Amino acid sequence: MIHFVGAGPGAPDLITLRGANLLRQADCIIYAGSLVNPALLEMAKEGCEIHNSATMTLEEVLDVMRRMEAAGKDTVRLHTGDASLFGAIREQMDELDKMGIAYDDTPGVSSFCGAAAALNAEYTLPGVSQSVIITRMAGRTPVPEKESLALMAQHQTSMVLFLSSGLLEQVQAELLKGGYSTDTPAAIVYKATWEDEKVIRCTVGTLAQRGKEEGICKTALLLIGNFLDSAYERSRLYDPTFTTEFRQAQSAGKE
Repeated sequence: MIHFVGAGPGAPDLITLRGANLLRQADCIIYAGSLVNPALLEMAKEGCEIHNSATMTLEEVLDVMRRMEAAGKDTVRLHTGDASLFGAIREQMDELDKMGIAYDDTPGVSSFCGAAAALNAEYTLPGVSQSVIITRMAGRTPVPEKESLALMAQHQTSMVLFLSSGLLEQVQAELLKGGYSTDTPAAIVYKATWEDEKVIRCTVGTLAQRGKEEGICKTALLLIGNFLDSAYERSRLYDPTFTTEFRQAQSAGKE
C-alpha cells in the first residue's frame, strides 16, 4: 500500500503520531527533497529503501511505487507540510487508481501554520480579518487569470504566499496594484520551525528590499495583512456578556 504522509513544516517533532508510525514501518520512503527535514529519515527501519523525489520525474516515482507494491511492500510518499497544499498529490493518486494500487493520506501540519506560530500571530482576528487567502505569485507555472495576485489582494484580508519568495519585487508590485498600502504589515518567514528559522517583519512597501537585504530567495512564506499588527475586537466567545451553548451571559459589571 502507498501512504501519503504530511511531514509537517520542518521540525521533526511536528510530524503527526500517525505519520511517524508509518515512517517507522515503511519498506520504502520517497521524500520531497530539501523541503523535508532529513532528521525524519532517521525514523526509517534498517533496510528501508529511500528515494529523493527532487531528482525524479512523476513516472519514476510511480515506477518505484509499482515495484514496491508488486513485492508486497509498504511505501511512504513523504511530502512537506500538508500535501493538500501545493503537494502535487492528485496526479499521483489518479495514476495509482488506474493501476489499482491502494493508498491513503495522512495530513500534516502546514508551513502556513508554522509561520503563524513563529510570529505569534492569529490570522482571523475579530474586526480585522475573518478569512485567509493561501496562494502564490505566478512564475514559470501560471495561475488562473481570476486568481492573479492583484485580484486576490483586493480582498484586503489575511494572505499567505507560498512559492513566491524568489519573486519579491513582482509580489510587492502586485500587492500594491491590488490595493494594499505601502505601510500594510508583512513578514517573511524563512524555514518556519526549522533550527535555522528566520523571521523578518516588514511592510508591503519594504518587502522586496528586506528580502534582498536578508538574502531570501527560496524556502520562505510571505504573510501579508493587518492581522500582523492591528487593533482588534475581543472575541465574543469568551465575553462574559455573551451567552453560548455552554455558558449563560453574566450581568454587566460582573466578572
